[in-house]
Amino acid sequence: RKWLQIRQATADRPYSRFQLHSTKAAAPPIVSPQIAHRRLVSSKSPPAILPPPPPDPASSSSPETPRADRRPDRGAERAARRNIWRVNHGPPQDSTGSRARDPLFRSRTPPPSSPSPLESRPSPRLHAELVSGTSGFGFDRSTHAMAGFGGNCRLGAVLFFSAWITLAALNRLVRPAPNGCQMTYMYPTYIPIHAPNNVSSDRYGLFLYHEGWKEIDFDERVRKLDGVPVLFIPGNGGSYKQVRSFAAESSRAYQNGPLEPSFYREPSSAFELEDSSLPSQYGRILDWFTVDLEGEHSAMDGRILEEHTEYVVYAIHRILDQYKESHLARSKDGVRSTGNLPSSVMLVGHSMGGFVARAALVHPGLRKSAVETILTLSSPHQYPPVALQPSLGHFFSHVNEEWRNGYKKGVSHTSSPKLSNVVVVSISGGIHDYQIRSRLAALDGIVPSTHGFMVGSSSVKNVWLSMEHQSILWCNQLAVQVAHTLLSMIDPVDRQPFLSSQKRVFVFAKMLQSVVPQSLSWMNHVSGSQSSNFLASDTREAGELQRNDTLFCPPSVLWTSDGLEKDLHIQSNLVTVLAMDGRRRWLDIKKLGSNGRGHFVFVTNLAPCSGVRIHLWPEKHRSSIENEVPASKRIVEVTSKMVHIPAGPAPKQVEPGSQTEQPPPSAFLLLSPEDMNGYNFMTISVASRQTISGRPPPAASMAVGQFFNPVEGTSALSVGRIVHSSYSPEEIFLKEDHPMALTLSFSVSLGLLPVLLSLRTTGCGIKNIGDQIEADKNNLCKLRCFPPVALAWDSVSGIHIIPNIYSETVVVDSSPATWDSHQGAEKTTVLVLADPHCSYKVSLRASLGAATSRFFLLYSSEILGFMIAITLFGLMRQSLAWECDSSVPSILSAIETNLKPKPLMFLCFTPILLFLAFLFFTTQQNPRFGTFLFVTVVCYIVANGFTILVTLSSKLILYVAAILHVFAKRRWQSWEDGAHSPLVRQFLAFSFSFQSLKIVQMIKNNTNIAVAFATITLVCFVHPAIGLGLLLLSHSFHAHSALCSFLGASFRNIAQKKDLYKSKMDNNPILQSKSKPDGLEQLLPMDDSPTAAKSFTDSQLEVFDCRHGIMILHLLATLMFVPSLIAWIQQRIGVGQRFPWFVDSALCVGVILHGLLGSQPTASFISFKLPGRRGREVGMSFLYLIGGFYSFISSMALAPYRALYAMAIIGFICFASRILETRGKVRGDTSSRKRHWHRH
Repeated sequence: RKWLQIRQATADRPYSRFQLHSTKAAAPPIVSPQIAHRRLVSSKSPPAILPPPPPDPASSSSPETPRADRRPDRGAERAARRNIWRVNHGPPQDSTGSRARDPLFRSRTPPPSSPSPLESRPSPRLHAELVSGTSGFGFDRSTHAMAGFGGNCRLGAVLFFSAWITLAALNRLVRPAPNGCQMTYMYPTYIPIHAPNNVSSDRYGLFLYHEGWKEIDFDERVRKLDGVPVLFIPGNGGSYKQVRSFAAESSRAYQNGPLEPSFYREPSSAFELEDSSLPSQYGRILDWFTVDLEGEHSAMDGRILEEHTEYVVYAIHRILDQYKESHLARSKDGVRSTGNLPSSVMLVGHSMGGFVARAALVHPGLRKSAVETILTLSSPHQYPPVALQPSLGHFFSHVNEEWRNGYKKGVSHTSSPKLSNVVVVSISGGIHDYQIRSRLAALDGIVPSTHGFMVGSSSVKNVWLSMEHQSILWCNQLAVQVAHTLLSMIDPVDRQPFLSSQKRVFVFAKMLQSVVPQSLSWMNHVSGSQSSNFLASDTREAGELQRNDTLFCPPSVLWTSDGLEKDLHIQSNLVTVLAMDGRRRWLDIKKLGSNGRGHFVFVTNLAPCSGVRIHLWPEKHRSSIENEVPASKRIVEVTSKMVHIPAGPAPKQVEPGSQTEQPPPSAFLLLSPEDMNGYNFMTISVASRQTISGRPPPAASMAVGQFFNPVEGTSALSVGRIVHSSYSPEEIFLKEDHPMALTLSFSVSLGLLPVLLSLRTTGCGIKNIGDQIEADKNNLCKLRCFPPVALAWDSVSGIHIIPNIYSETVVVDSSPATWDSHQGAEKTTVLVLADPHCSYKVSLRASLGAATSRFFLLYSSEILGFMIAITLFGLMRQSLAWECDSSVPSILSAIETNLKPKPLMFLCFTPILLFLAFLFFTTQQNPRFGTFLFVTVVCYIVANGFTILVTLSSKLILYVAAILHVFAKRRWQSWEDGAHSPLVRQFLAFSFSFQSLKIVQMIKNNTNIAVAFATITLVCFVHPAIGLGLLLLSHSFHAHSALCSFLGASFRNIAQKKDLYKSKMDNNPILQSKSKPDGLEQLLPMDDSPTAAKSFTDSQLEVFDCRHGIMILHLLATLMFVPSLIAWIQQRIGVGQRFPWFVDSALCVGVILHGLLGSQPTASFISFKLPGRRGREVGMSFLYLIGGFYSFISSMALAPYRALYAMAIIGFICFASRILETRGKVRGDTSSRKRHWHRH
């Protein structure tokens, strides 16, 4: 009767198994049923639903049944026991263990089908199955097993895909990149520049570079400062000694004078500045200074970057003051100065040093007009290379915003903008620079095209090489070009850098940029990129720089007139020059350019003007001298429109007098019908060897010209064809007399999907003789046809030229499928120049290995941000299950559920569409939808794979640690019971006395307060990563404790089942009566109560799942500050302490609050209504969903550090909810509610 009263009184009341059991792993003491009954009656907390009492055999039998018919049926009795076990414990577990993770619904009232409350009530698991119309047996059991198998297959597929991409990318990235750079040699000396007495600069240093092997007096060298100051700023982890290559080459360039005029003879010579000509000697030497920044990692911490900026500002002022001091000292000694004092310093920065140079320019403490020219080498300008720390991202955003405002005119329009006279040029490393991609080095949206541009090192004249991040500092080809460029910035009149910003930009463009793109008319089809050639711009300022449009060669290389008897008249559309014969070849434009062949291409290895010249004639004339032709019939020389390209290695001559292979081309000319309009004839004049002066003529001469139809040589490749070529190569056959210029248009950028381009010679007009070997045939064809050349163009990185291409992977350093990419960045154009005398087989195959490496280089930061969004989505799934009174899944199960088609469509495509809609209404240029969607989905899937890997790894570590802990604890208890050593007793007594201390008890009773105090102190006054690391340890400890409790109870349950099975097998009635579970004993997790142990293990498993999910989220948050921690440790050893930035500390405080208050659903149940009359009530799941969407969108915007905003806001909301809940309890408000663990 007492049992029935208790059951009826508690049938509809909420209960909490979690309140009845401790989270410790140790088993509670075994008590008698009477003691348990007294504890139950006196307990304030309501008990759990009890199973029915064991049936009374006497009362269960019908009185009408004879006694003989009431004999016990052993088979029926065993079946009844099995049914009772199924009712109390649910269906048996299958091989996958899916029963333990099935959804559970707590029923507060008896099921409608219950005839009376006296009957046994089914378990929550069976009740959920009955309500849903399913059963845990038969077919439905296999359905659950298939669902678990499908989930495992999804997880396995995602893991396999992510692992394949990662391993393929690493296999490609660890290979050494090809390097064609030459070493630079020097004799360096670094002279320290001492700070004034009133300035303390013990941390950093300033040095003056001196080139020479002789010993010098440092003070005397400083007193003789009389050049143009240039300050070099090293980058992330760089050294001040990295200035030596540029400083040494500048010294040699000043002594040897400018480069030969042939280096500048390109179409750019058509645009000359007034009074601008190549000087015979540079006006003033360059004085190179460099700052010693202690090799600190400024790319990882915003505070370090700010300190570097402040010191560079000081160094600029110190340099200008030093010139004044040196000038004053020379005046006192009676030495006359040769020039005016410099009023500005040119800045050259590598890597993060380039950004520091721009940050110094907008520093409020910098003097006006102290810096007017900046040259950056492989420097990030758009975003941080490691966009993980919020303060670093804020510093970048602040500097870039100041630069945008610096070029804007004020409201009054009376004063010029702050940065109106500042010029910035950025040189990127190209495809071999794995740290700073060209998109990061671009100046789009920061510096207007009239004041700067970005050029790739593979597009720089006389360089034509892509180089690694560090080799850009010592590559001799680039160092020479940069040295001559900076020396050309000096006005020969006043011996100071040009005052006009337009002149300085023009000098940079003329010295660095190649004119290949506009010569091929590619620039007309691309817009939106500031890497476009400045000389081709149609702005008003650039138009003012154009003075004439003549393309004649200089008078010093004019040839004597040749007679017509030496001329050759070409009758075919193909002209070939095999030797420097000193003859002129006539081509009839109207005749040879008919039938659609109105374009003309000319390829040669002869030097323009000095080796070959091309003229357009209205009619035939005996003289080629311009003055001898009537004014109405003037000829036009187009020689200077020829474009220089890098030539491959020259062929070796086997023996003197033997025939060599065709040399590679070094220049080409492309004329359109518009260029030849109004002219009837073209002449190609080749110089003789005797007329060549200066550099020696080439060992082998080659020149091929052709009138062709560009439509015949154009091939467009769609995305489908490129993807299909990964397993079935695309093949293009070029017959003999094919167009020399083959244009391949790729609808997808080769920066995203590189292509392996192969050209194999199939014939060259030589008939097969017998069993001719293929190798011999190729060798013969190389004697007749020049090596092919490929020119790949991208709107971001510029031109990339591949000479002697027979089998090469074509890659461009573009960044497609990003939010700020324009339509032009989604396409790549490749021009192949192949000899029309030979036939070729062109094979195109998509390189998946190169594609995976490019994928990780471009979208690694986006993947990290997606991992945070995925974890938030998993926590959303856990919170939603708790709010729906369902079983809380593990974080791994939640991720697997979110990978199903419907959740995947909602969680992945919703933020993508919202982001694209926002871009459509706020920006003018949007990325291509298909490419952007595909790349984003792939990044999301790879991020899921990484998140699953992190989750499995952490779970494995926690399980191993918990198993070892439980095993060691059980061994220790058994050893402790049998040990009587005095030492062991003293140790136990000391441990008990330590645990009984008041301070220890206070910490144990207020763990969250202690952890909050310690972590918040660390993130505010030491470093955020250290505080978050302590929070992570707290999560690990609680998850470990819950897992130990789960494993300990599971081991006891297994032991009880074994004892029960053994007693039944022995068929001992005494043991069977002892093994029968008593109703009151099931309230406590006793060893002889399997049902209670099962409920206890379920509750502890839910505690572990919730803690584990929060731990994964905060692990990712901690990893975002690890690079900053590494830089902080390197910087702070032996240096004064500076507090972290406020934004980092504030966000980390929010993360800590979330970890302490939101780690368990029972801690604080947040519930509020959305705005509106019919606003829906939402909880933590809604906050996690919004936070996941925000993190997703921030990652697509290449700012993954903003995901910390979402975590911090959730933490502050949890804190506010806890305060409101506490106030409600104090006021007696019962509206605040808590949900309890439902597993029982």
